[in-house]
Amino acid sequence: MRGVPVPLSLCAALVLVASCGWAGSDGSGSGGLPAAPVGVTAVAGSATTVHVMWNAVGTGIERYEVYRGTTKIEDVPGSQHMVDVGRLKPAGSYVFTVRARDTEGRLGPPSREVRATTPPAAAADRSAPTRPGGLRGRTVGSRAVQLNWAAATDDRDVASYDIYQAGTKIHSVGGEQTAAVVTGLRPGTRYSFTVRARDAADNVSPAGNTVRLTTPGGDDGRATAPTGFRAAARRAADGAYYLDLSWTPPRTDGVVTEYQVHLDGRAATSLVFGGTPPRGRATYSFYLGRAAGERHRVRIRARLPDGTWGGLSAERAVTTGVSAPP
Repeated sequence: MRGVPVPLSLCAALVLVASCGWAGSDGSGSGGLPAAPVGVTAVAGSATTVHVMWNAVGTGIERYEVYRGTTKIEDVPGSQHMVDVGRLKPAGSYVFTVRARDTEGRLGPPSREVRATTPPAAAADRSAPTRPGGLRGRTVGSRAVQLNWAAATDDRDVASYDIYQAGTKIHSVGGEQTAAVVTGLRPGTRYSFTVRARDAADNVSPAGNTVRLTTPGGDDGRATAPTGFRAAARRAADGAYYLDLSWTPPRTDGVVTEYQVHLDGRAATSLVFGGTPPRGRATYSFYLGRAAGERHRVRIRARLPDGTWGGLSAERAVTTGVSAPP
């Protein structure tokens, strides 16, 4: 990714989340609760259905609870990260949130709200859209693929596109889209994908052509790790020491907004960029303490657009009160 250098002062735009706060490396949140699901989307599949998706929340999740407004409407097994919400009203506006419940029964905080509006009902519409054509795809790392296809046509409008893997629906996007990234795949695995179009009356087209892709195996994380990582201890005017970090974000098919800092082998701090995340060199600084002569090891990793953590950067060592080598 390319961009302009980001000054250290931009770090004021960061939302800091301590490792004992919302989200740790295992997906745990405040007080040991599961973290709030991220990457939540809601897309109208027809006049009476909405497709809700989210990213996985760490490990130890028994199920996800999906809410419409304040009412729980679905329980989804922890291994799944999507659901089709049905029995909705045409031309209705709906708000959804998702919460994770772990194997010990603890319920995490709700995700951010996402909104979807179902299209008006199409009276006496029995004509299905044409099949989407020209499906093609490519792997994106070892756990995701990107698919593109030609738009289908309908006597009214295409409301959504459903993506199938080996005959099972795994994803859905709005009718104005002709591309999708499918995540949560396994390295070294062969997959087959097809796409069907759906209109507001729930008429579904025949499947288009099949694309077969094999995700590469042996992913050591280096391709998803931040590069050019630098770390230096700095003493402020008040006598306290701070750790100044800088790095180049990993190259992904999406924008990276969240990073996790590992200090002395443990997840110490998570940070989320507000506004527009840097695409060029990024910087960050956090408090270390007031003692001189303390040695620390530090690394950083990014949360990728599919919700998984990328590879760890190179490790750097710093000592408070000692100037960094040139």
